[in-house]
Amino acid sequence: MTVDIDKVTGPSGTPAPAPEAIKAIPIRHYGRWISAVIALGLLGLLVNAFAQGKVNWGAVPDYFFDKDILKGVRNTIWLTIVAMALGVALGVVLAVMRLSKNPVTASIAWGYIWFFRGTPVYVQLLLWFNLGLVFEYINLGPIYQDEWADFMTPFLAALLGLGLNEAAYMAEICRAGIQSVDEGQTEASHALGMSQAKTLRRVVLPQAMRVIVPPTGNEFINLLKTTSLVIAVQYYDLLQAATNVGQTSGGTVEMLFLAAIWYLVVTSVLSIGQFYLERRFARGSLRQLPPTPWQKVKANVGSLSTRGTKGGGGA
Repeated sequence: MTVDIDKVTGPSGTPAPAPEAIKAIPIRHYGRWISAVIALGLLGLLVNAFAQGKVNWGAVPDYFFDKDILKGVRNTIWLTIVAMALGVALGVVLAVMRLSKNPVTASIAWGYIWFFRGTPVYVQLLLWFNLGLVFEYINLGPIYQDEWADFMTPFLAALLGLGLNEAAYMAEICRAGIQSVDEGQTEASHALGMSQAKTLRRVVLPQAMRVIVPPTGNEFINLLKTTSLVIAVQYYDLLQAATNVGQTSGGTVEMLFLAAIWYLVVTSVLSIGQFYLERRFARGSLRQLPPTPWQKVKANVGSLSTRGTKGGGGA
């Protein structure tokens, strides 16, 4: 049975009035406007303060692609990659040792993590660089022998100081990722005859990666910024290059701004790479992957063009 709304009548036989359209009145958020005005005002004061300062802003683009600055950028990126590789490799080993049922290996891993997370990176860098004061030679038997001053170069001191410290943090990240995998996965793998190492490599780690990757990306970006401390061991990084150029050109503050811009550029590129890496490892856990920045731009442009077409047709 169907009912014609136009023929519906009231008690007296007269047609019933049509229901009124609901008018949605948006809530006015005055606090948002006030906070936005305050934030813009503070930003304007900050920009005005730097505009009135005696800063030669023209020196920043002039030296942006200076050969010494570019050398510092290359050394910084290379040190970050090598130190992160050392940290990840050693961190996985320490995480497995920490989860081992062997009390000796578990205790050694715990002691390593306790020491390197409990002492500042700056102190560790200085310690590696100044060990030549107590060790005159390095003697590894038939493998390697040399004077400590020749062995412990600024690059090696920076690598050990950053990489070994990063391994302590990566060990905890990997341990959290491994523990996030259900134990039934391991039991099922052992029931199929897989060894402990093969189970870890084929079953546990691939599933743990979606938990390990996001904090690892953050650690990689943080390590890039931490490389600025290697100036203490005389390694030629971006900050050292900017300091040297600033002293020769007379624009000390300007070159520090230039170094900050270069750090922002590199960290922005790494953030984009981290986004796509996380998106790749999320394929097995999400029904629908989050849109990429380019997909968001295309969707917004498409919605704006659709609205424009409708508006033009209505006119």
